[in-house]
Amino acid sequence: SRRDFLCRVGMAAACACCLPDLLKHLGAASLSAPSSVAQPYRSRMTKASWWKPIGNERVQCELCPKLCKVGNRERGFCGVRENRDGVYYTLVYGSVAAANVDPIEKKPFFHFLPGSRSFSIATAGCNMNCRACQNWELSQSRPEQVGSVALSPDELARRARLAKCASIAYTYNEPVVYWEYVRDAAAAAGKQGVRSVVVSNGYINARPLLEVLRHLDAVKIDFKAMSEDFYRRYCSGTLKPVLETLKLLKRRGMWTEIVYLVIPTLNDSAAEIEATCRWVRDNLGRDVPVHFTRFYPQYQLKHLPPTPLATLEQCHKIGRQVGLHYVYVGNVPGSPAENTYCPSCGKAVIERRGYAVVANRLRQGRCSNCGKAVPGVWK
Repeated sequence: SRRDFLCRVGMAAACACCLPDLLKHLGAASLSAPSSVAQPYRSRMTKASWWKPIGNERVQCELCPKLCKVGNRERGFCGVRENRDGVYYTLVYGSVAAANVDPIEKKPFFHFLPGSRSFSIATAGCNMNCRACQNWELSQSRPEQVGSVALSPDELARRARLAKCASIAYTYNEPVVYWEYVRDAAAAAGKQGVRSVVVSNGYINARPLLEVLRHLDAVKIDFKAMSEDFYRRYCSGTLKPVLETLKLLKRRGMWTEIVYLVIPTLNDSAAEIEATCRWVRDNLGRDVPVHFTRFYPQYQLKHLPPTPLATLEQCHKIGRQVGLHYVYVGNVPGSPAENTYCPSCGKAVIERRGYAVVANRLRQGRCSNCGKAVPGVWK
């Protein structure tokens, strides 16, 4: 069958390509031997949450705005959820396909435990198909096509703690597609004193988001553009649900940061950058950090050049002129716009170079020069 064919091809590809990297990353995180041996894909079906039967052994997924209607023995858009005889399953619960210990600044979170380390994990799959994706080998793969290690929520939390990580980051691919695992792992991590952060496209329905938020400590949203056309043409998604997610995070008091990948000729106009900054200011507030990140040719947009530094500087200038307090430039190590400045006195309270914090002058979350409180999660 087609499924058998994909499974066998995926197993061969996993053995050849994916397992060495996974072993390297998990080995660096002090995985103990017998579970440190990564395996080709084996189905680890777990009954999914957030779906309903719609008759004739068909189901409708209610996790994200795509609301996929899935026939028997078929999968949703994300490729990691499958209908088996009228019951919907996730195929990636606890199937860790990538793991690494990263600085939290790499996510990037600039106002969340600066200088700390985060145990970063991923599975396969995504509910979008962004043409500029930097992790497309994971996000656009099916579970059969990557190697993985089975880690229970408790085991993941334990390994993060042993690796001396302050948090677990659900990242690289889209955490929404393994949302059941995020829920359970974040709950287990909290019991062991490890925080949980999500790096997401924000393409999720309100009910599943609310059910998991109580276990999370911070969310970073990759915001693609202030354009329905961009979301449709370049991401296979829509804009409105992402805006609703951001507003819900604000209402629930979740610490949130936003990254905007600035892609030459596609979403880099001054008008669009200004519209984005104004929307953030008016709907989320002036204190939400916005990171304008440099694009490098990736995946299906290799024909475009890297973002000019002048464009990023203009984005930073527009954000500050609109009135946002914390505007950053990313993927440009050494830029002064990597630093955090006090909005009251203008002094640099956190200095960075790339992913490294070179100076932290905050005192109990306040500017050491003038005493102004700087919003964030600092301890």
